[in-house]
Amino acid sequence: MTRFSADSEEDRRTLFADAIAAHRARESPFCTFEAGNGDPAWVQVGGDTLNLDCTDAELDRLESLLNEFSAFSIEGLTSPENAQGTNVRVQVFADDERIAAFVERCFRDVYGQPDEYVAWASEV
Repeated sequence: MTRFSADSEEDRRTLFADAIAAHRARESPFCTFEAGNGDPAWVQVGGDTLNLDCTDAELDRLESLLNEFSAFSIEGLTSPENAQGTNVRVQVFADDERIAAFVERCFRDVYGQPDEYVAWASEV
């Protein structure tokens, strides 16, 4: 794997935390993580907000996951008429490591990625 990708849970969580820290240090508008082939799932971190797109089933799983992370809450939902899903903005009050753990769980529990999925920091 490269500095911008990882394929084990420990390495992915480190990748996510390091990329979030770099995003904050650079004061970039956001950083983006992707996983999957073809039509990849993604999670974007911008300041204290996470942004992701979900189908109805994925949104149900996200809401269940949020029950385990008390410092995270849905800030907004947008469902454009021409889209097949919902854009979700999650407000976060946590450190980079806790956000990284949540991103990992999003890919695994919300998007259904397998144990050895490859994640990329596609934009920092």
